[in-house]
This record gives sequence, C-alpha cells and structure tokens, in this order.
Amino acid sequence: MPRSPRLQIVSLVCILLAQQLSAQADECSALCDLAHGRCDEDDKCSCDPGWEGEYCEKCVRMPGCLHGTCHQPWQCMCLAGWAGKFCDRDVQICIHQNPCQNGAECIDDPEGEYSCVCPEGFHGKHCEFKTGPCERAGSPCKNGGSCQDEHGYANSFTCRCLVGYIGELCELDVDDCLMRPCANGATCHDGINRFSCECQVGFEGRFCTINIDNCVDGPCQNGGRCYDRVNDYDCVCINGFTGKTCEVPPVLLPVPTHVTMNRLAPKDSQNFTPARGTTDDYPKITQLQPIRTVDMGRRSSNPSEKPNGGLLKISVKEVVTQRDPGLTAPQMLTLVVFGGLTALLVLLTIALVLWKKRRGRHRSACCQISSGRAGKAQDEECQVQMLNTAMTEIRKTTEL
Repeated sequence: MPRSPRLQIVSLVCILLAQQLSAQADECSALCDLAHGRCDEDDKCSCDPGWEGEYCEKCVRMPGCLHGTCHQPWQCMCLAGWAGKFCDRDVQICIHQNPCQNGAECIDDPEGEYSCVCPEGFHGKHCEFKTGPCERAGSPCKNGGSCQDEHGYANSFTCRCLVGYIGELCELDVDDCLMRPCANGATCHDGINRFSCECQVGFEGRFCTINIDNCVDGPCQNGGRCYDRVNDYDCVCINGFTGKTCEVPPVLLPVPTHVTMNRLAPKDSQNFTPARGTTDDYPKITQLQPIRTVDMGRRSSNPSEKPNGGLLKISVKEVVTQRDPGLTAPQMLTLVVFGGLTALLVLLTIALVLWKKRRGRHRSACCQISSGRAGKAQDEECQVQMLNTAMTEIRKTTEL
C-alpha cells in the first residue's frame, strides 16, 4: 500500500537528524581530549577541574599569575625577564623603569629586586629624601610625634604631635582637667588625652552629674512618701507617724480613769456592753485592769433575788495607755493657745456673774423702796422681776 506524502517527509527528516547527531558524536569523540574531559549528552566536551578550552586542551594557571604559563593545572611558570611567585617582578627594572631618584645608581637583582645607591645628602629607598634638619637632629620629636622638614628641603624642622601632647618637641602632656569637666565638687585626674572624675558621696557618672537616688530601696515606712536629696532623703509621713523613716507611731493622749455606775444583774455581767463615752471608746487601749466592786450597803427590795444580785455596784476601770514621754512643739503651742482661751473665758464668766449680782442688788433695793411707797401690788411685781432675773442667770450659768 503506498505511503502518504506527509509520512514520507517526516521519515526523511528523522533520517537526516539521526545522521547529523551521529556525525556530531563522532566529532566530539575525535576532538575532545578524553584525558582531561568527556562528551556529555549534548555531544559537547565537558572539562575536568583544572582544564579549560573548547576541547579541554588548556591548563588553568595559578590565580594571580601575570607573566607566566603552565603545563599542569595551577602552575605559574615565569616567562623570560620576569620573576617572583606570580611572575610580576621585572628582572631588568633598572633598564625598563629606573625607579631611583636624584641621580642615584640602580642595581638589578636576579630575583627581580633592585637597590638604589644614593648620592651624598639623600636617603630613602629611591633616594627621594634629602638629608635635612630632621635627619641631622636624629628624630627629635617625643611621645610619638613625627618630624617634618619638607623632605629635607626646609631650613628647620617641626614636630607633629599626637593628640594629648603639645610643645615644640611634643614634650608636654595636655592638662585635660583645665576646663574643669567634673561637676558637684568632684576631683579631676588628668590622663593621656583623657581624664577621670572622682565623685563626691551621693553622685555618679562620667562627669559626676547624676545624683544617686536614695529612695530606690523605699526607706520610708507606714505609707510615707520619699523625696530624694544629695546623699540623703526625706520622708513625708501620714496618719500622725513621725521619725526619719516614719517609724514612730502616732502620739496617744492620756486617757483618764473613768468611773461607771451600772446596776448589773448576775446573768448579764458576762455580756455587758459599755455605754458610748466610756473608756472602751478610747483608741489604742493596751490594758484593762480588773473591775473592783464596792458594796454601798443598798439591797434590793425584792427578797427573791440572790444576796449579791441587787447591789448597787460602782465599777472602776483603770485604763493604762501608752504615754508619750514629752510634748512636741505643735502640741505645746496648741496647749498654750487653748489654755489662754480657757482662762479668758473664765475671767469673762466671773465678770459677768459679778455684774449680774450687782445689778440684782440694785433692783432689790429699788423694789424695797417701791414696796414702801406703792404698796402690795408693786411688791408682787418686784418679786416677779427678781424671779425672772434669777432664772435667767441660772440658765446662762448652765449653758456655760
């Protein structure tokens, strides 16, 4: 059965490609140095490490080799006129370049080195320096200073000092404490291009400018607020506490012995609750003495009560409180002011009573005179006025 034209064309193309690939494979095998490489899948020559080129025919020189070649990888074999590990030294440099100056004689070395024979008055590797003031003075600069004389052509030398030194020959150390960098009375210690500060107590930092916080550890007690000072602190106390750290408790006023008279039944003696205003209302009571019962000889009229059940008892509670050993200045001032006001009130009361008595006597005399003249009606009116006056004085005295 005859094939179609399209199928015949495809078959022809495949045959041509196969022949071309076979030819490339034969060429790779023939030209590639199989000792230094191999043919890969694309029929190209792939080189081993240390070899290069299209067919791996060249060795790789040592990195940095300038004027050299190789027979094996990583070699550097110098060409004629060159020397050195990297073949970078010209063995005839005096002929090609002549680096010596100021008429100096250049001498070549077989290893690629050279030397210069300087004329009188010059020195240096290339005889570039003239023997000037620095050379003649023999390096006069001190403390690491460098001598400068314009390469020997200056009439005199100068010294370039390192930081921290001054002077013609760099012989003086700069006083770094001259500007007084340390604060708050600190002592400055000079060094070489530096200084250090010895701080006073209570300060820290490079310049002693930091005040040490004395409130960091919380010295104030009982809720006191701490305020930092220089090497010290102050505590603002609350609730009556005193002392450097508010450690002293509030001052307790002395509580007087209070006498209460209560008619107690035996069954209520254990559940007794003191009335308001007794000693149990005072704060900070530390000790109560036992109650002492005094028999007043008065018995209950009820014969069914127990012998001691209806006695009128006087209960005396002796209260022992904490007493402050002395009064503070504010307390003393308060006591004096209240004492003065009390004395003034007493004097005013006495004056008022005396004035009232004198006025009452005057009214009594007037009543007697009126009684002798007007009769019984006026006498009764005078007595009513005297009674009203007496009641008014009694009421005012009670209010005071």
